[in-house]
Amino acid sequence: MNINPSESEFTEKVVQIRRVAKVVKGGRRFSFSAVVVVGDGNGRVGNGMGKAREVPSAIQKGVENAKKNMIKVPIANSTTPHEIIGVFRASRVLLKPATEGTGIIAGSSVRAVIELAGIPNILTKSLGSNNPNNVVNATMDGLSQLQSAEMVAKRRGKTVADIS
Repeated sequence: MNINPSESEFTEKVVQIRRVAKVVKGGRRFSFSAVVVVGDGNGRVGNGMGKAREVPSAIQKGVENAKKNMIKVPIANSTTPHEIIGVFRASRVLLKPATEGTGIIAGSSVRAVIELAGIPNILTKSLGSNNPNNVVNATMDGLSQLQSAEMVAKRRGKTVADIS
């Protein structure tokens, strides 16, 4: 009997692990920070950051944080519904719909988010800062702004055929 079903439900990817130091009276205290992306490959994705004295603990904290920050991503015809630019601090990420068979054209940080979101065809371009934490957050910002035709039609009180 599986007590915690959410364990098998999501896939996790570690984007970055860094050793960080806190300077104290006796010298430096080292700990690790981990940027983690979690998704189900079916439109749900989240990102988180964890910090601990050991790497596995930092990753586990990042996964727990990512599960709390999940968003639902609309996917239309195996790509994004429209073009969008996600912004977080100095990072900007352009997310552009692609035709069938294109695949995921993205850098490593953006690719982790897109693959776990379950978008098979997309073109991306990272602009500005290439700090992995900021790039992941900018990608999440862009994905959270996406709206499907059904969502726009419902908001305007029309049918999908009226707005197409």
